[in-house]
Amino acid sequence: MPLPDLPPAAESTVGDEHRLAERQLQRMRGMTVFYHRRFFADVWLTVLAWLGLLVAGDFGAERAFVALPFVALFGAVLTAFDASYLIFARHYAASLERHLNRAVGDTVLVGSELEDNYLFRLRDRKIVTIGSHFTWFGFVTAFFTTLGILGYALGLHLGLQSIEGQPATGLFLFVLGLVTVASLGTGLWWFVFGTGERRLTDILDQRFPS
Repeated sequence: MPLPDLPPAAESTVGDEHRLAERQLQRMRGMTVFYHRRFFADVWLTVLAWLGLLVAGDFGAERAFVALPFVALFGAVLTAFDASYLIFARHYAASLERHLNRAVGDTVLVGSELEDNYLFRLRDRKIVTIGSHFTWFGFVTAFFTTLGILGYALGLHLGLQSIEGQPATGLFLFVLGLVTVASLGTGLWWFVFGTGERRLTDILDQRFPS
């Protein structure tokens, strides 16, 4: 989102530090666009990899089924990583917008306010981007999450069937369980319990006080 031109009266009030803030805001806006695209690219990457393994298993390579739950979990972690950078960029952009609005003495930058109300709210407790302020963005996230859980469950079922009664069954369950618990536990700590956003706001609120 390009920044609006400053009014002539405000132009003279904006010093080098505010021009630097403008450049940082443009950088964060570019970052949000990139990680939105990265999110959907990673969704498609996961879906295609999962379907490829499913087709391979159906054509006789049943051991391919063993990888299905790992691919579903990998996709969940990868898209959550994309969301973590999106949240980072949005927090920084929101602070920069408030800083620049104060500099010009008017609310000329409202992108972060719109995003907060239309996409998902920062600073609210949420599961990645799904919070109490439900939006279409939240629905899409919930939709992909539900598909991922179903893909994980189906992959686990098919994977166990493909190695049933073999010594590798126990190792398969142990490794998958370990990675799953580690991923869910870290995700809860970082997103749901708000650790990640607190680390951002602790610095941003100090540097850009309201």
